[in-house]
Parts: sequence; structure tokens; C-alpha cells
Amino acid sequence: MSVKDTVRQHYKRTVDQASDQLGDLATPSEGWITVVRKAFGMSGAQLGKRVGITRAAVSQAERNERDGVITLQQMHKLAEAMGGRYVHAIILTKPIDDALLTQARKKATATIKRASAHMALESQALSNAQNRAEIERLARQMLVSQPSDFWDDK
Repeated sequence: MSVKDTVRQHYKRTVDQASDQLGDLATPSEGWITVVRKAFGMSGAQLGKRVGITRAAVSQAERNERDGVITLQQMHKLAEAMGGRYVHAIILTKPIDDALLTQARKKATATIKRASAHMALESQALSNAQNRAEIERLARQMLVSQPSDFWDDK
């Protein structure tokens, strides 16, 4: 295994672990700032004092979080003021290897479909079972070689 492959495996484990640990975690409708602040029984003015901003600025930050326009810097600062840390992540709906196989099958299916159309014109069409087997073979090959157009949709 090359260094590049080793590093990629590390990245894959990192993403899969985050998905395993946080996969069911949903952002509360009120937003994290509001929920944590209220869990502490802390007023907006008290949080603002800890951060060095006004109560109105805390309210604005809470609105911005709910609206999805708050900055990461603001989230970090407010989380630290409440004794925590802000974490953001991309949580995948399935493991990396499953997502890769899905994409490889998609690419392989498109390739085999094009080839099958040409073969049918020459009366050399493969059976459905042969097509499925060829798609799986090509998909597995693509997982190993991952061509440069692997993530292109066409």
C-alpha cells in the first residue's frame, strides 16, 4: 500500500468514525446557542457579558444560527463562553466505502450501457446477468484505479 493509500484510509476512518458518533445528532430547532444557554439557566445578557457583546448581539447570533448564517468564528466564541467547544462536521448517510461503491456502480452502469447499445447494433448483446456481472467487475476495478472522471456525472 502506498503512502497516498495509507493517508486516504486514515481520512476514510476519520469520516466514518464521525458519522458513527454523530450520525443521529440533530440540530435543535432553537439552535445550539439558545438550547445550551437555556440549559445553564443563563440569560442573553449574562452570555453577552462573558463574550464581551450586548444582549441584543446574543439574540442576533441566536437568530443567525437558526437562519444558518452565523459564522463559525461566532459559534466557537459563544461555545467557549459557555464552557464548551463548537464542532462542525459533514456526516455521511452511509460509510465511505458504500458511497464509493455506489458511485463506481453508477459509472460502470453508464459505461456498460453505452457498450451494450453498440453491441446490440451488431447483434452481440449480452444477457442481463452478463451485464450485471460486467457492471460489478468494472465497478470493482474502478474502486482500485479510481479514474480521473470518477466523480463526474457524465
